[in-house]
Amino acid sequence: MNATNPNTLAPGITVDGTGLLCVTLLLRLRKEIDGAEPDTVVHVVATDPAAPLDLPAWCHMTGHHYLGPVLNSADAPVYALRIAAGARPTRAGSPWHAVDPGG
Repeated sequence: MNATNPNTLAPGITVDGTGLLCVTLLLRLRKEIDGAEPDTVVHVVATDPAAPLDLPAWCHMTGHHYLGPVLNSADAPVYALRIAAGARPTRAGSPWHAVDPGG
């Protein structure tokens, strides 16, 4: 089994972002993965057309591992990521901004 192939990995967490714009989706994703163990695979259901760009960018910013789209029979697209140990946190109400370590 390929450890980075999103089609062969069962999710530990599924976040349903159907109908959400990416900022709201990222807020939900941030909340749902808070406290998740490193290496947990997360499937994100996302209907926003910007999700294929925003999810990898957010993962790059935070340090989580974007795994890519998941082949599925559902109506909505699904994307996979893997929780990283030591990922950089984002602000509670602003998922595009890292937490300022100085305050």
